[in-house]
Amino acid sequence: MPKIQTAMILAAGRGTRMGALTDIKPKPLMEIKGKTLLHYICQKLAHFGVTKVVVNTAYKGQMIKDALKNAPVPVVFSDEEQALETGGGVKNALPLLLPNGKDGLFVINADALWDEPTRSVFERLEKAWNPDEMDILLAMVPKSQTIGDYGKGNYFIENNRLRRIRPDEKDAPYFYMGVHILHPRIFEQSPDGFFSLRDLFDKAQSNKRLGYVIHDGSWYHVGTPEALQETNDRYMP
Repeated sequence: MPKIQTAMILAAGRGTRMGALTDIKPKPLMEIKGKTLLHYICQKLAHFGVTKVVVNTAYKGQMIKDALKNAPVPVVFSDEEQALETGGGVKNALPLLLPNGKDGLFVINADALWDEPTRSVFERLEKAWNPDEMDILLAMVPKSQTIGDYGKGNYFIENNRLRRIRPDEKDAPYFYMGVHILHPRIFEQSPDGFFSLRDLFDKAQSNKRLGYVIHDGSWYHVGTPEALQETNDRYMP
């Protein structure tokens, strides 16, 4: 039985870069090989042994609820009248995530997909998680292992610590995969309402409490219609 059994999937956004595709349905319900992105994430969580999943909803939320009626893991929903961004969405859902996730919980972006040639990303994260030394633990992937809509990298590893790319830097060798563990205490003194988890990543980085693991498989960032097609062509469930 895994130590961390609670997870949140961030599914409230529309995914505007998908263009007309998200006029019909939200980005988490985009299909790869005939199954939705949400399906794959729930399947991976169930296989790992997570027993409670919170999914936040805003844009076309009822469609997401309908799609998860037969999910392979128990799902509860955190409804947002307007999407609260990533940080605001998790903070808003804390009453549903606690006390189960009081020592750490998984948070996953609904537009990321990955394969696992050796070990589960969740297994890697849980094994590396040390709440005495970390507030956040990010899953990272080298740029050479990215597929889809990835742009420039967003992190460096320097002296065995993560450093987010600065505006004056052209590229970085690693990407954050949209999968991490966080400790709920990171939300102390955070604002209410709309804000990004990136603010909390930066806070943990400044306090030297931001950890990382390196994924050994491919990571698919499904952010645009072109990336959706490329992922459909290359992903092997």
